[in-house]
Amino acid sequence: MTQYIYIASPMKLPQGSFGLNPVSSEQSNVYKSELDFAHLYFENNYDSERKRKFSYSPHFSFAHQVAVYVNYIPFKYRLKGTAEEEKCLEILYSYLEEALHSSGVVEYFTSLNGKEDLEILKRRNVRWMELKTPYDLVLEDREFWVITL
Repeated sequence: MTQYIYIASPMKLPQGSFGLNPVSSEQSNVYKSELDFAHLYFENNYDSERKRKFSYSPHFSFAHQVAVYVNYIPFKYRLKGTAEEEKCLEILYSYLEEALHSSGVVEYFTSLNGKEDLEILKRRNVRWMELKTPYDLVLEDREFWVITL
């Protein structure tokens, strides 16, 4: 099953790819290495067909949400310490830091696809200053954090 990270905020969140490093703008789908290809794609919760927002999980209290397919960021018990893992965690850390400075609070949740509606297994309130490294963002399945500045 596919693991996702979900982020919700009272403010609009950026969407799109972060971290791609193609060989050139003319060859945007060619990469020198796996590390250059490692990236995160943040997809918002707007259904363009129905022309309305939806919620990725009933656990969220904020309307602005993004989902991130986390191929390179495993659950806590599966960490490998690869360069791709580290790069994607750094991208996530920067993304969350920016979102927090815009809104002061974000909800942060991870789950396997299709399990977002199940009960939360672990809930925490976290202050941003407690998170010293990007690796502090690695969660267990269905762990939900409220992060504040």
